[in-house]
Amino acid sequence: MTVIFCRLVFALPKSTARSDTVAKPAPGSGPLAVALSESRSGHEGLTGIAPLEEGANAFAARVSLADAAISSIDAQYYIWHNDLTGYLLLDALQRAADRGVRVRLLLDDNGVSGLDCELAHLDAHPNIEVRLYNPFNLRRLKRLSYGFDFFRLNRRMHNKSFTVDGHATILGGRNVGDEYFGAGTSALFVDLDVLAAGKAVSDVSADFDRYWAAPSAHPAGAILGKIKSENPICEGLARLRKNPRPNAYRELHETPDIVEALAQGDLELEWTTALLVSDDPVKGEGAVPREDLLAVRLMKAVGEIQSRFDGISPYLVPSRAGVRAFKALKKRGVAVRMLTNSLEATDVLPVHAGYAKYRKRMLRAGVKLFELRSQAAPNPPSKMFGHFGSSGSSLHAKTFAVDGKRIFVGSFNFDPRSTTLNAEMGLLINSERMAKGIHEAFDRELAGLAWGVELNNGHPAWVDLKTGKKTGEEPGSNTFKRIALAVIGWLPVEWLL
Repeated sequence: MTVIFCRLVFALPKSTARSDTVAKPAPGSGPLAVALSESRSGHEGLTGIAPLEEGANAFAARVSLADAAISSIDAQYYIWHNDLTGYLLLDALQRAADRGVRVRLLLDDNGVSGLDCELAHLDAHPNIEVRLYNPFNLRRLKRLSYGFDFFRLNRRMHNKSFTVDGHATILGGRNVGDEYFGAGTSALFVDLDVLAAGKAVSDVSADFDRYWAAPSAHPAGAILGKIKSENPICEGLARLRKNPRPNAYRELHETPDIVEALAQGDLELEWTTALLVSDDPVKGEGAVPREDLLAVRLMKAVGEIQSRFDGISPYLVPSRAGVRAFKALKKRGVAVRMLTNSLEATDVLPVHAGYAKYRKRMLRAGVKLFELRSQAAPNPPSKMFGHFGSSGSSLHAKTFAVDGKRIFVGSFNFDPRSTTLNAEMGLLINSERMAKGIHEAFDRELAGLAWGVELNNGHPAWVDLKTGKKTGEEPGSNTFKRIALAVIGWLPVEWLL
């Protein structure tokens, strides 16, 4: 009765004047159209791909695309922080709207804490509309909403895309926040995005329209309430500039303009075929038939794996089914290698408990495991780490390479939450160059930036790949963490991880 009462009292407001707009056609003029005109020539029906490895470059790419927009910006994110990069990118969207660009901003409400005032301000702009995916019933003490609306709020939109003028899009693993772009004081996330032009852009735009019109995407105006400040974005930026981090701020503003780089031919696009794989947004409302899940459709699209599978997932909880799949691959002679976070590097301890539960089973199945070290290496050259970053203390990239031919880049983790609960998206790209970059990084044993994990007398042992030294004590462990990992491993919560 209490749950029903709370749902009635704290029901989400209904929008009576909702209008579901669709993506605008790509304009034939403007900086982006001009910059891509020569590169796109002769590549009709193909997708141009450029990896964005370094955080500062990935951030600058978004800002320079926004500043070049003349028609539309469609942005979709799981997390958008109220920090330096978060405010700078909100300001870029606001500037674009002031020029007459239509901006649609779709955000998962789980990852926008502290931004209600800023989002309400943007939503009030005549050229901006903000929508929130599965919004929380309570705006203050949001987490209390789980107490009476758990099953809806447990389903989140994990997608990330940034599409400008229908000409270019950025998608991959990065959310919007200082740690994703190397601008924060906390640990840097090792991550990977790709810039795409051509065929994939129209696919991403159509997919954005599906999510924009989904029942789980609610117009933000009635939820966020009245504007409480004249321009909270400018005020936020002014506040942050009083206590600047000079190096981070300078690096973010001294990176090359990606639109100019495209126009000058300094940024090379690899023109190839790429398939967008995305969950149906109905996943945010409840169960989806197994055959419609991204994970199932992605594996069908990959096809039969012949010789090599190298995967990178910050949150690796394979479940029994995943271990069986790894074992079947090994039985067919496929070499399987996986990189995930070590205990000392992870930012989500419960997920590591789910991984640790299956670690020995994966090793017995023949999977070669690597775990990223918390302090990888002092300023290593980026080529050491292939196409998924240079250094850092916490892994966030979600990618895998198959047979030296194909690579997936997106938001999908190898865990039950990505498979059955969260909405996910990504590109499966036919690229020998990018796939071989991942394979070669594993061949070099990740340049010593990760621990190798192997069985020693039936128990996991961690190998320092730089020195060859071996230890049976898990790096980063202590009494509290060992107890927590054991207890979480016993609990029936794997479906939540």
